[in-house]
Amino acid sequence: MKSRETGEKVKVPFFSKARDREEEIAAALYGDVVSRARRPAWYQAGQVPDTVDGRFDMVALILSLLILRLEAIRTKESQRLVVRLTERFVDDMDSSLRQIGIGDMVIGKHVGRTVSALGGRLGAYREAFAKGRGLRDALQRNLYRGEGAQEALDWTAERVREESLRLGQISDRAFLTGEAA
Repeated sequence: MKSRETGEKVKVPFFSKARDREEEIAAALYGDVVSRARRPAWYQAGQVPDTVDGRFDMVALILSLLILRLEAIRTKESQRLVVRLTERFVDDMDSSLRQIGIGDMVIGKHVGRTVSALGGRLGAYREAFAKGRGLRDALQRNLYRGEGAQEALDWTAERVREESLRLGQISDRAFLTGEAA
């Protein structure tokens, strides 16, 4: 491609600087999601099983809350950020599954299941927050897999509401510029 001003050949990068910046923002936000999902209180006071499944469920929960917040921004930038976050999640799940010994022949199927599980959880949490009810049921089903103690469920539901409110207090601009991470 040639520059209009000078007529000289100009290199056009395959990935734009904007995409690189989106990737940086998504990486920082996803890192924050994982950090929040690993907080010991979820596994102690909240009694989320401290297992591979329990940790997956917590990452899916916190990521779902972030995605719901980004969806509320309703811009192309926020939509692209949701895509980048989902890509980060897929990469993380792929890496995690490989670390526990899932081989190349079946990794795609397992990653597909985790993405499907994220979608199901996101839908359940989206519905619960939209209706203003049903969060406890969604948590019981998706986080505790039907086996959560009442006290732990109450504690977790309250913390999830607090996390959602915290995300709601962060400006749209802070998410889109990476300041929120």
